[in-house]
Amino acid sequence: MTGDYGTENLPDLGRLRLLVELHRLGTMAAVAASTGYGTSAVSKHLAVLEQEVGVRLLTPDGRRVQLTPAGERLVDHAVGILAAVEEAQAELRGTTEPVGRVRLASFYTAVEPVVLPALARLRQRYPRVTVEVHEHEPEHTAALLRSGGIDLGVVYDYSLVPRAVPPELSARPFEEQPLYLAVPAGLQAAGRPVAVSELAEFAETGWIANSRGTDDDELVHRVCAIAGFVPRIAHRVDSLHLVNSLVGAGLGVALLARSGIERHRTDVAFRPLDPLAGMRRSSLLARAGQWSWPPIAALAEAITDGYGRP
Repeated sequence: MTGDYGTENLPDLGRLRLLVELHRLGTMAAVAASTGYGTSAVSKHLAVLEQEVGVRLLTPDGRRVQLTPAGERLVDHAVGILAAVEEAQAELRGTTEPVGRVRLASFYTAVEPVVLPALARLRQRYPRVTVEVHEHEPEHTAALLRSGGIDLGVVYDYSLVPRAVPPELSARPFEEQPLYLAVPAGLQAAGRPVAVSELAEFAETGWIANSRGTDDDELVHRVCAIAGFVPRIAHRVDSLHLVNSLVGAGLGVALLARSGIERHRTDVAFRPLDPLAGMRRSSLLARAGQWSWPPIAALAEAITDGYGRP
């Protein structure tokens, strides 16, 4: 087939089904008997289908007709189209297990502890759901959801720096993590809680912030503002491993969520921040109205199962 089709020129699914039946059964009469249409009605529908696609699909063969090469090619496409439509309808009715591809975006530190275990659970429950994983920061994930580039996102924000959800998107929180102050081990005792007011001790110290996430930068400024000073950002890096290493080398201090700290390190002390600094909150993000699509629902369930949240 040739030509570009707008939505007003797309072939009618019912007529595509008649063409597939003609290819299968061989005669208009047999198609009529199989579908309940009259023979003349079948002929008229196939003539309209030719007009819709803009090419000859049938050619006379005595008292019968046969498919042209274009007709044969359209049948090949139609079989797949009709099967996909029927499968989608069955999924939406909930009459079969979820089937399909979900494009998932997640921020880096959630991929190993959150996404990978969820994919293992999903594979056991619904092996016909496939997932493409993309790593993106929350701002980019929201933009991709709005443009249709992905189907589901794992994002985060901070209770002290809440992120507005666009009206066409819907968020479902599933986890909260406490925040820690990472300091060189020789400077502080690990594990000892630190009040936000005590951060004033680090007013002259260099702070380490994320170069990609604007919320992370804003969090540092807001927490330090509560303590009464403006932080000096000495380093901006993306790798949390590098953040830990910079702290361990005595080159600054940092605020980290629980999943960002490297507990095995002996050169860094991780001090829990008091609740005044807030929490890091993880959420699933999708386009409004998409939660009921079975593959998305199945993946969302697999992700949130580990956290006891709906």
